Amino acid sequence: MSRGMRVRVVTAAIVCTVLAPVLAGQSYVPNRVYDTAVGAFTDFEAMAASLTAADVVLVGEQHDDPNTHRLELAVLEGLARRKRAVIVSMEMFERDVQEPLDHFQMGHMAEDEFLKASRPWPRYATDYKPLVDFAIARNWPVVAANVPRPIASEVAKGGAVVLESKTGGDLALFARDRACASSGPYFTRFVEAMGSHPAAGAAADEAARTAERYYQSQCLKDETMAESIAQALTVAATTSHAMVVHFNGAFHSDYRQGTAERVTRRLPGKRVVVISIVPQETLDGLSPDADMKRRADFVIYTTAK
Repeated sequence: MSRGMRVRVVTAAIVCTVLAPVLAGQSYVPNRVYDTAVGAFTDFEAMAASLTAADVVLVGEQHDDPNTHRLELAVLEGLARRKRAVIVSMEMFERDVQEPLDHFQMGHMAEDEFLKASRPWPRYATDYKPLVDFAIARNWPVVAANVPRPIASEVAKGGAVVLESKTGGDLALFARDRACASSGPYFTRFVEAMGSHPAAGAAADEAARTAERYYQSQCLKDETMAESIAQALTVAATTSHAMVVHFNGAFHSDYRQGTAERVTRRLPGKRVVVISIVPQETLDGLSPDADMKRRADFVIYTTAK
């Protein structure tokens, strides 16, 4: 080999070495991963390796943060690199659109038809399409896990009693087994998140009734998503050793409450891992406090956009 040819080969090797991580990690964003089990920071790849041993992973997102969504894709990429079979479950699709979602995944429906039929969330193209496309490219099932919004809205307005009048096909659109007592840490956190209420009198009573109806709607979403996850894992167990990775707003799974608690109730003995993605102004000088250490098994800090 001539000297000129050797120079070209070496140069090409250097260029490939430099570009490879850029091309392979297009979904990468600045992040720091805190492992609450050991009480120390780890790295994203170590977390991904740990996730392969899970049966269910619940990824709690911040809906309006772009870096959060890029990290969600990175979670799926990390599992794919490790040859893990995955079922992708999503709060962002509701049970009554499972059929068009299946047809789209099988290639029987064009994307524009699918989007017309599936009521995608705002910013679907940037936030959730990458997850769906990644799953489809690997032949991973995608589960429309949530209760349809009209039913959740009915409960928010009229309470859980409205579900008693549901018949026929509607009964398959929400969880039948529900544990939604208006008490406990999750209920308290939900009421606090709704904001302050009058301290006494008729206004306070009405505010309490409103909070309870809204909580029943929230709980219905949690129970329905948890049931969807449990059903998907149970069906998969007959043919493969797939895990479920479920994406939802962080409130639904933080502190192992909400959907996480209800998944655990339905899947005793299964390993359920909770991730919470937390955008920050800077990743410098992070020091998780006691509350943050209780939030999830892994807390992924990222820079807020």
